[in-house]
Amino acid sequence: MAVEVLDENEELELWREFKKTKSVAIRDKLIRQYMPLVKWVAGRVSTGMPDSVEFDDLVGFGQFGLLDAINKYDPDKNVKFKTYATTRIRGAIFDELRELDWVPRSVRQKSREIEETIVELEAKLGRTATDSEIAQAMNMTEAEYQSTVMKVSGTSVLSLNDVWYSGDDSEHISIGDSIEAPSSLNPDVIVEREEIRRVIIQAITELPENEKKVIVLYYHNDLSFREIGAVLNVSESRVSQLHSKANLRLRAKLTSVRKGIF
Repeated sequence: MAVEVLDENEELELWREFKKTKSVAIRDKLIRQYMPLVKWVAGRVSTGMPDSVEFDDLVGFGQFGLLDAINKYDPDKNVKFKTYATTRIRGAIFDELRELDWVPRSVRQKSREIEETIVELEAKLGRTATDSEIAQAMNMTEAEYQSTVMKVSGTSVLSLNDVWYSGDDSEHISIGDSIEAPSSLNPDVIVEREEIRRVIIQAITELPENEKKVIVLYYHNDLSFREIGAVLNVSESRVSQLHSKANLRLRAKLTSVRKGIF
């Protein structure tokens, strides 16, 4: 069945009518309108996930987020529904993945070891640690370290999308959200989120240049790994590796300053 494409004014009127009536027919129309967004977010989340994580499952998880977004969206707020829904859809998908606990315990443990090593090493050095320094601190060759990073890529993707708990309507603030302008519902949350956002941006700024580019191109410019590879003139697997390393570094940096914020 073809989906009717609404212009901006028609959609605004639809939202206002839904807010007033909570019509099931209007809700279903909005679900059909935004199902492609669910599939787009699921496709983005599936990047770097192991083969055991099915795309159709991610879409199914995301549908819960879309329904939640439709029920809670306020069209009178100065936020586009697509922006609001993307966060809810992504959050619903990662909530389900956490419940499934799909990451092997050994891989999760190795991810924590890397993060802890980065925290300790950078506290000692007073700067961003190089790959070779991290590898040496973990008694690995650099090649072994690079291989380990790829194995923990799934856990780092999950970590990057769930970094800070904001206390606002059970929401988490992710790095992806922080690269964009965060939306807030009250002044206290605005202040808190802006402080968190400042810390996250500082952490991104301190990343090695190529890792920083990957984070910005992926989370802000919405490029795929393949497209980022074309921009940076590297292979898609190299982009995946840079993405994983950036995630681990960011998680380590943010963990080390978390207590200083709250």
